[in-house]
Amino acid sequence: MAKTLKFTNVRKTTFFATVRERVDAYFVAEGISRHANGAMWAKTIFFLSGYLGLYLLILSNQFGLLAMAGLAALMGAFAAFIGFNVCHDALHGAFSANKNVNKWLGMVFNLIGASPYVWNITHNIVHHTYTNIAGHDEDIEVAPGLIRLSEEEPVRWIQRFQHWYAFPVYGLASLSWVLRKDYVKFFQGKIGEHVTKHPRREYVNLFLYKAVYYALFIILPLVVLDITWWQFALGFVWMHFVEGLVLGLVFQLAHVVEGTAFPLPDEQGDMREAWAVHQMRTTANFSPDSKLASFLCGGLNRQVEHHLFPKVCHIHYPALAPILRQTALEFGVPYIENKTFFGALQSHYRMLRQMGPEAYRQARTERVAVAA
Repeated sequence: MAKTLKFTNVRKTTFFATVRERVDAYFVAEGISRHANGAMWAKTIFFLSGYLGLYLLILSNQFGLLAMAGLAALMGAFAAFIGFNVCHDALHGAFSANKNVNKWLGMVFNLIGASPYVWNITHNIVHHTYTNIAGHDEDIEVAPGLIRLSEEEPVRWIQRFQHWYAFPVYGLASLSWVLRKDYVKFFQGKIGEHVTKHPRREYVNLFLYKAVYYALFIILPLVVLDITWWQFALGFVWMHFVEGLVLGLVFQLAHVVEGTAFPLPDEQGDMREAWAVHQMRTTANFSPDSKLASFLCGGLNRQVEHHLFPKVCHIHYPALAPILRQTALEFGVPYIENKTFFGALQSHYRMLRQMGPEAYRQARTERVAVAA
């Protein structure tokens, strides 16, 4: 596969120029900013105060083990919701027109155990540019060798069962992020085919903020709480399992469902389509009309709008959706959508079966035919 990719608008489509013009016209006509409004600030305060409140309740040492487990699960969910609603927008520069506001809200990412610097590279630069392209978008490499989400990956015997074990594996995503993933991505030299060269201060920041997280969420609870070390370990893993499962499901339902494409470049590394059209082919919405999903997922249930307009605060996505849908229809561009969360979940499950046991059976049949 070519190391450097490019998107050539071979069909000379004006889809993106048109939809961008219409979105700009919407904000002008409404006289509103494309950044956070009062409702966005309210939900930010809700999630941040909820996270802090749950943390303090756990450290209060006033609850039994079952209640502590419930608080830990809620805290894991709130960590995911902060990532979706607050940090995600801030790191895209969408939360505020003030760069310092985005910077400080993005730093909250450290308090859920993840590096905002590494995220900016893996997500903002790589994933948003090379969505669903094998060898470039590492977001579709969830657990290489264990979970197969692309036709380009070799089929392994264990993947016959991936539709059963994939969801528990998703639950390990946050724990891996906190203890392993950021370090691996930081030091591996390149992410996908994006070569990384880090400023010296980021080496300090990586270890410093990880140490702060470990101090607040491992050392301090062990000192303060009247529980055994193994009870704490179970609670810590449980909290991150809930967080990881929420994170994993939301991201997988946006890109690995029926109808989304996993296109490959030609031999010259050319995708032979406009970048915006590529995003429309590789991205899907779920539960677009659910106010609860929009509140909890930070607009990531509307990934189509997000991938085309990542610098627009997600609070505006419901208003932008009809514009994108109508423009896509006019230009013959796909607008992929699962009306419910469970519909998207079922679609993802079928994709896991298709890429796992069904692909394994097909590969085995082909091997037998060749041997005969």
